[in-house]
Amino acid sequence: MAFSLPALPYAYDALAPAIDEETMRLHHGIHHAGYTNKLNKAIMGTAYEGQKVDTLLKQLDSLPGNIQADVQNFGGGYANHCLFWQIMGPDEGGTPDGVFADVIHDRFDGFDDFKKEFQRLAATLFGAGWTWLVVDPQLELQVYSLPNQDSPLSLGDVPILCVDVWEHAYYKQYGPNRAEYLSNWWDVVRWSEVSRLYECAKRDLSDLAGV
Repeated sequence: MAFSLPALPYAYDALAPAIDEETMRLHHGIHHAGYTNKLNKAIMGTAYEGQKVDTLLKQLDSLPGNIQADVQNFGGGYANHCLFWQIMGPDEGGTPDGVFADVIHDRFDGFDDFKKEFQRLAATLFGAGWTWLVVDPQLELQVYSLPNQDSPLSLGDVPILCVDVWEHAYYKQYGPNRAEYLSNWWDVVRWSEVSRLYECAKRDLSDLAGV
């Protein structure tokens, strides 16, 4: 079954003023759609057609050489954007609460320090790519950036929060001011979903480890 472009869980203008409608239409309807179509083309007629994108990215190193780069780029682009839309929403922002807030505090010496480090990495990433909050196989939170459409899934980590710093994610609205885009982006982070993904990641990784 071919991959399809997922509908946004909110209207194109719902994330304004942090992300405007024109940017959302371009980002979702052109760029994400492009990754979707190119991923389908890359695996069409192969033994990997019909597999989940997470499965493809987790086994990236074992894929045939003639499709490996396309899955890395287009599969990564497809999966990364799916998560990006999922962890944002209107009337969100603020700070996490509950158990996840405690985990953030313990791991990063407070939410403000976590936010500062995440934003620093995103602001200083050279060229195009993403910054990630992931759960690693030891069930620890890690923050890092990856270039282009590379996915933490290919490193064995489970992503739970991401920000896109490709120019198409912000240039229409913010021009070259990536720092302003990142500062405003926090206003649409859906912490309840990030917390849910954290719990899912812990469970799935524990199951894989036989814990």
